[in-house]
Amino acid sequence: MSEGTVVTASDGSQVTLAPVGQTIVFENEHVRVWEIVLEPGEQQPWHQHLNPYVVISLGPADNRIDPFDGGEPRLVHEPLGGVVYREPGEVHMLTNRGTTPYHCRLIELKYLGGHVPPATGD
Repeated sequence: MSEGTVVTASDGSQVTLAPVGQTIVFENEHVRVWEIVLEPGEQQPWHQHLNPYVVISLGPADNRIDPFDGGEPRLVHEPLGGVVYREPGEVHMLTNRGTTPYHCRLIELKYLGGHVPPATGD
């Protein structure tokens, strides 16, 4: 996890990265499942995903993703039951810009394809 890592922006400002979610609800050697609940206007602080991940929306929401590098914010609508796959990478912050609470499960994939340890025996 990148939690606790200090990153520096192009303007010299520094932030300490937060976890990618609020509460781990399940974890094993293959996946880590986070719960995230954001009230309107609330933010998931600056963080970075080091693993590919899937987001499952447990309620419709209008969110904004702000990249730390100063790029353009991305506005995303997440419908009830919507599922999105995202690659790891940029440091960013998530803000609930809607009028209702945002609730999701974020599933980090620790192993993919050829990275899965081989099965042993039957």
